[in-house]
Amino acid sequence: MPPRSTAVRPGREPAAPALTAADRPTPVSRPPAPPADAEGPAPGDSYVQSFARGLAVVRSFSAEAPAQTIAEVAERAGLTRAGARRILHTLQHLGYVEAEGRLFRLTPKILDLGFAYLSSLPLWNLAEPVMEDLVQDVKESCSAAVLDGADIVYVLRVPTHKIMAINLGVGSRLPAYCTSMGRVLLAGLPPAALEARLAQMRLEPRTPKTVTDPARLREVIEQVRMQGWALVAEELEEGLVSLAAPIRGRQGEVVAAINVSGQQHRTPPVVMLERFLPKLLRAAHEISAMIGGKGQGG
Repeated sequence: MPPRSTAVRPGREPAAPALTAADRPTPVSRPPAPPADAEGPAPGDSYVQSFARGLAVVRSFSAEAPAQTIAEVAERAGLTRAGARRILHTLQHLGYVEAEGRLFRLTPKILDLGFAYLSSLPLWNLAEPVMEDLVQDVKESCSAAVLDGADIVYVLRVPTHKIMAINLGVGSRLPAYCTSMGRVLLAGLPPAALEARLAQMRLEPRTPKTVTDPARLREVIEQVRMQGWALVAEELEEGLVSLAAPIRGRQGEVVAAINVSGQQHRTPPVVMLERFLPKLLRAAHEISAMIGGKGQGG
């Protein structure tokens, strides 16, 4: 037979010689790429990513977005549509979400999660009658809040009548830097913790009187720490005046804050300080004593 031609056809590369087993490169093991919507710590024994995503879906609902489509939930929670769909259907099956057409909304059952926190702490059951007595005395609304990140979260509220444009209730959040309870809670932090909280905050002017200069805010918080109470006049909302005092735990640490709030035209700051401050401080001390807490300097 004639020898096989080794000529290369036009436009084609000559074939490379076959590699032996010794010549082949050792494959490199690479970890799988994380999903596009992965955020936060890497999944592991101490972090359940699917649970974190479920909480993100719950938090995506708010007063501004009480009913959402799957696409809207996915965008607000930072998830894929498929991921958001699976979580919403799971929450719907468990009764925490209901659907109407393409729209999903939370059900009242979601309150069970928040009430589990409130019922696990006897503080709020003890504080409520004291706050009710204070409201009857001063004829103004009284609230209690704790610090969560850069915000305060309302855990108890005894209203008299509507004094704010914002609708407030248990679970409502407000920025800590421009609220009386927020400044009391910030003043109770150790210096390093305070700086970490302040670094999280965007100091935006809610009104022309809002303190937005970081150095000035630190001075105000230090004054609150020294005097043991905070007065905020028209920094959160025009016309709103609020006076707050700390609730202290067994070691004297600030565990919560209570406040009395009113309108500038009815209870200006001077009236708040003269008429309400002694009564507010007594109520805060009484609640602190109920949970075994120490008063300021005690």
